[in-house]
Amino acid sequence: MELSIIVTNYRNPELLKICLDCLQKQTGNLAVELIVADSNTQEDTEMMMREDFPQVKFFPFKENVGFQALIKKGIEEGTGKYLLLLNGDIIVTPGSIEKMLEYLKSNQNIGMLGPKLLNFDGSLQYSCFRFYHPITIVYRRTFLGKLPFAQKHLDWFLMKDYNHEVAKEVDWLMGSALLVTRQALEKVGLMDPDYFMYMEDVDWCRRFWEKGFRVVYYPEALMHHYHGKGSAKGGVVKSLLSNKMTWVHIFSAMLYFKKFWNKPTPNHQ
Repeated sequence: MELSIIVTNYRNPELLKICLDCLQKQTGNLAVELIVADSNTQEDTEMMMREDFPQVKFFPFKENVGFQALIKKGIEEGTGKYLLLLNGDIIVTPGSIEKMLEYLKSNQNIGMLGPKLLNFDGSLQYSCFRFYHPITIVYRRTFLGKLPFAQKHLDWFLMKDYNHEVAKEVDWLMGSALLVTRQALEKVGLMDPDYFMYMEDVDWCRRFWEKGFRVVYYPEALMHHYHGKGSAKGGVVKSLLSNKMTWVHIFSAMLYFKKFWNKPTPNHQ
């Protein structure tokens, strides 16, 4: 099999259906297999997959197992030489998959490729970044982020100084839509299971760089992403006091910084 498309989902059958309908329409001429790994599977999702998508390989989990566990299951079950990893809230635009495959094949030192992501209103969604500093988390999670010096740092982190219409090597890519090679995976390994959610994509990209594989943002391919931002609801104070996902994000960040604290940052620019 040339391409395995692995879709991860968590309690969102409506968007998952749109995602899969779109993929089926656009992959008719490709040697491709579709795989869905679903966390905390609900009855309506299971019924939809059975009735509407019987040809899709479906792997449900009763519990919320986290993002990296879903990716792991999809990769282990997939047979493709290339693997396209998508969140279930991604809508792929026509021709994007073919463009990404062609670009990856013609640049064999690239291990990971990410498309340009758009919000559903068509505006740019920042999806390529520079590596975190510890202060980045503080600025993103507290009122300090509104101060001018913090805004300057966050603009740097979000790569706002870069023309997002041009393909570019980047530190890391948002894990919502990634095309990776099986060859690179065999050397880099899977996402670190110590992360339940958040930072696993940052960690993974860093390890791709450490193994000599380029990580590239490729805006010729376009995908729409809903991106609910579950860890940032309700404002800073309310979020810190009551939002479980905020604390998951902070804990994941602590794991990441501990893991890479004494390691040099990959230099590719």
